[in-house]
Amino acid sequence: MACGHPLYHVRQFHTAGRIRNERPGDNTPTLSRVSSEGGEAVPVHSKQGRKNRKDPVEAFIPAPCPLSPSLDETLQEISLRIGTSSDVIIRRFTNESLSSLALAFIYIDGLVNADTVNQTVIQPLMEHVTLKSDAITADKAYALIKDQMLPIGGVQEGKTVEHMLSLLFEGYTLILFNGLTMALAADTSGYEKRSVNEPTSQGVIRGPKEGFTESLRVGTSMLRRRLKTSDLRIEEYKIGQRTGTGVALVYLQGIASEDVLAEIRRRLNGIITDSILESNYIEEFIQDGGLTPFPTIQNTERPDAVAGGLLEGQVGIIIDGTPFALLAPSTFFNFFQSSEDYYQRYDISSFLRLIRYGAFFVSMMLPALYIAVTTFHQEMLPTTLLISLAAQREGVPLPALAEALLMELTFDVLREAGVRMPRTIGPAISIVGALVLGQAAVSAGLVSAAMVIVVSFTAISNFVIPSLAIANSIRLIRFLLMLIAATLGLFGIMSFLMALLIHLAGLYSFGVPYLSPVAPMIPRYLKDIFIRVPLWNMPMRPKTSMSKETRRQGPDQKPQSIESQKKKAQLTGQQKKPQGEDQA
Repeated sequence: MACGHPLYHVRQFHTAGRIRNERPGDNTPTLSRVSSEGGEAVPVHSKQGRKNRKDPVEAFIPAPCPLSPSLDETLQEISLRIGTSSDVIIRRFTNESLSSLALAFIYIDGLVNADTVNQTVIQPLMEHVTLKSDAITADKAYALIKDQMLPIGGVQEGKTVEHMLSLLFEGYTLILFNGLTMALAADTSGYEKRSVNEPTSQGVIRGPKEGFTESLRVGTSMLRRRLKTSDLRIEEYKIGQRTGTGVALVYLQGIASEDVLAEIRRRLNGIITDSILESNYIEEFIQDGGLTPFPTIQNTERPDAVAGGLLEGQVGIIIDGTPFALLAPSTFFNFFQSSEDYYQRYDISSFLRLIRYGAFFVSMMLPALYIAVTTFHQEMLPTTLLISLAAQREGVPLPALAEALLMELTFDVLREAGVRMPRTIGPAISIVGALVLGQAAVSAGLVSAAMVIVVSFTAISNFVIPSLAIANSIRLIRFLLMLIAATLGLFGIMSFLMALLIHLAGLYSFGVPYLSPVAPMIPRYLKDIFIRVPLWNMPMRPKTSMSKETRRQGPDQKPQSIESQKKKAQLTGQQKKPQGEDQA
């Protein structure tokens, strides 16, 4: 069975900017380069190959292979593609009175519900009287099975081997016909899925307790339950030549910006890679910013957080195989907002949000400030505090920088060990290890007690930030700040902070300024940035989302007391009374 391009069955390996091609049955590998315009592979050592040596290498996408009219050839081609895998089940059906009518059922054990396959596909077809008669043809059998005999909602048609194999790997049962170049695929998927549980990384005291799972369809159904509107749109993509990972682009029509949607679609369609195993793969392929430690795309495993983002004009990306969804565009201030901010009173939410911003600066700058002050600017400290610190450091053999680096690295090792160890003993080991090592280090005179306090409070402040992505960014910046503080003191810290602010002001997330609405300053959209005003005082959607429908609630939503309503009614009556007397 000859299929598509002659390089269709070529195995490709990227080697130092080249692709090494191996054809089945050919032991002589050839080095060739795939043109960036999607043409044929060009030998590297040829004149044209040397000319195009600097062109970017892209994965070769072959032409589709049509199904053969011969059932045996189609089965042979499928067997050649998937090999002799033990979980692939092939069941053939032949009409005894009409040898030309032959069917084949193919499914993968473990991806399908065995009862559904047997009761709704194989048994009805093999026991149907019409299919056993000698008057039935392949065309009539195809139409009969498609329109009348499959009591399943999801039935698809296919004409190529690639399309049918992609459905087979999603849990469909293939129905192949002898004498036809078309096939049917019935949705019989029924593989094991993890049940919906509480999110592990973004817990709340008040609010929904369910999080996304690794199933794409479960994730989209959670959003459907929260957003019961016809404006909710879900576009699905298949990304990854080896994994064929399902990716869902979710947005609200009329609220999400069309420019942002077009840009996200362009970047998703431009991804050519072997595998997508987690949402970070997609994030790195489509994010803005280039070489920056700051994330420009949010990730969350909370359906309510994604629903809230969609209502503010953001676009959600759900990836099959991971419970973490993406939200874009995102600004710097989105990473300090928690779902729980909107589930409790605005004054408490504002207080907690200010604590998060304070914890951000403490986590980033406290060790550096301690190093700078104790090394270069002792005159800034009160005399009693300076004498106390000097007494603590009297027997410490290490400078302040080495002392801070030792404690920071030790704490990072303990935190990583607590994550990797079994869940039952991991937290206990990390807590006990921190206490024992800290006390032992102080007793041995390796570090001062003040440094242990500084590093501990820095680590605790880092956990206050609700977004793990930006918390990890602060960990990297902290080490750089400590090195600068040890060499240039407070002058170096201030210079670095100015450069960092300039860097943040130059970042964009799908066309949205990263520091918006602070830079550029838009005062009326600051109601949900540093603090949260009452919900009735936020009638407009955030400007950062570039949404088309900017108003999200009606005017005059502030609740009124009974006394104010009576006074308002009295004033309204007094205004209407003179008009009635004039008419009389």
